[in-house]
Amino acid sequence: MTGQLRHMLRDDDVNHEEQKQILELGMRFRENRFYSRPFEGPQAVAVLFDKPSTRTRSSFSIGVAELGGYPLVIDKSSSQLGRGEPVADTARVLTHMAYGIVWRTFGQDRVEEMAKYATCPVVNALTDQFHPCQILADFLTIAQFRGGVDALKGKTIAYVGDAANNMSNSYLLGGAVAGMHVRVAGPYGYLPDPAIVADAERIAAENGGSVLVTTDAREAVRDADCVFTDTWVSMGEEAEYAIRSKPFWNYQVNDELMALAKPDALFQHCLPAYRGKEVTASVIDGPQSVVWDEAENRLHAQKALLTWLIAQQRDDMSLLGDVA
Repeated sequence: MTGQLRHMLRDDDVNHEEQKQILELGMRFRENRFYSRPFEGPQAVAVLFDKPSTRTRSSFSIGVAELGGYPLVIDKSSSQLGRGEPVADTARVLTHMAYGIVWRTFGQDRVEEMAKYATCPVVNALTDQFHPCQILADFLTIAQFRGGVDALKGKTIAYVGDAANNMSNSYLLGGAVAGMHVRVAGPYGYLPDPAIVADAERIAAENGGSVLVTTDAREAVRDADCVFTDTWVSMGEEAEYAIRSKPFWNYQVNDELMALAKPDALFQHCLPAYRGKEVTASVIDGPQSVVWDEAENRLHAQKALLTWLIAQQRDDMSLLGDVA
């Protein structure tokens, strides 16, 4: 392979034009699920899970198969990686066999270590710090309903809730790359890392966007084109829900809050959702909600990402079809 090895570990691993190309490719996969099949053979893509999953497992397993490949799904409990084998050793083994590695894990340092030693593309399928695949799906959903990929630049998006989590971080960086006006709101003690905010502000300035971090949910949502939220309690913290949820009740996405957004604003949630907590049933099951298309778009966006990454490594832009 004579091309360039690229990874997707955080949302700013691609620039504005590259993100647009991936999203345009995602639109093609929406129209034709077999638009490109770069893993014909089948060539294997290792899909690793250290955390439970529904949408990520389904979308990557089905997606790799539809790309002509074989999804080698490995759970933590069934691998030596889950028993303490060094990440570097796992990377060396897998990249002698697989054409890509997808990993849903805990610390960001783990996917970075995997990418350091891998000789094939590595995709962050969720870490505690970032969730770039979800953001690609979310932006693909806005493009689907609001004028295509070219219309994303200049859109205002608002994320409310736990603004210190991986979704907040990824909206900041991914939205900045897209040239959006990104607003995140959360209570004191649950605001994003200043270093990530600084990166987002720098990238947004380069692409004509902006960044706002606030503790006022109403300020964030006012006149927004799309409103996002996430569960207030992450996996493994369910037993602490009563304590963990207390700071977030003023950030619930309900009819009153949605009324501050644009009349045609969309609502998205990465799921699973807890009705009556971070979002009311009237919103998530209402006419502005596009969460089921959003979930489906995980499939199309991730197929686009894998295709784009392997095209870079092989230096074969024909895999991108008319998006190249």
